Amino acid sequence: MKKFENLRRYFIISLLLIVYILFYTVSYANNISSDLGDSVFRLHVIANSDSNEDQNLKYLVRDNLINYMNNLCSNISSKEEAISIANNHINDFYSIAEKTIKNNGFNYDVKISIGNYLFPTKKYGDISLPAGYYDALKVEIGQAKGQNWWCVMFPSLCFVDVSNGVVPDESKEELQSNLLDEEYNLISSTNFEYKLKFKIVEFFENSKIFTAKK
Repeated sequence: MKKFENLRRYFIISLLLIVYILFYTVSYANNISSDLGDSVFRLHVIANSDSNEDQNLKYLVRDNLINYMNNLCSNISSKEEAISIANNHINDFYSIAEKTIKNNGFNYDVKISIGNYLFPTKKYGDISLPAGYYDALKVEIGQAKGQNWWCVMFPSLCFVDVSNGVVPDESKEELQSNLLDEEYNLISSTNFEYKLKFKIVEFFENSKIFTAKK
């Protein structure tokens, strides 16, 4: 009987420990995801289709919008300012996209909106952002059935070569100033501990078992 009671006690303690670890892990993932979402403003461009012509057009629209946004936001220090500026100039974004489309021989409609959207994990040079919901300027070209392209408009990481590039120090400093040390280390450090934490956040955001849109 005593042996049975000991086993029962160990079982209960182990179960409580598992529940605690699960609760802590989910809470950590949610907090990190929420804080990153609160600090970053992204650009999301969707091509009309996956044809080479439509994909090339997507990049032309992207480049012109980035150049315009970078000029507008050269002296801002918060995501809220970036969103406010984008909202105030949304008609300009529309005009730039429409003009780019027509100047390249297409007659696609374009839809531009600002909202909170789900993004997959994405690497920007030596910075990685986990999957999750982020505020973004969304540009839909034509039927918007082609491959997506996205980057970070604030802090400005849009000019980075996402396959080989390294984020400039000034962009890292701007990003770091808007995040807690834990959050910044999570997306930038190559330390095993932070890489493991990144995978945990990524897992829960991708699974959506315990997380939801804010």
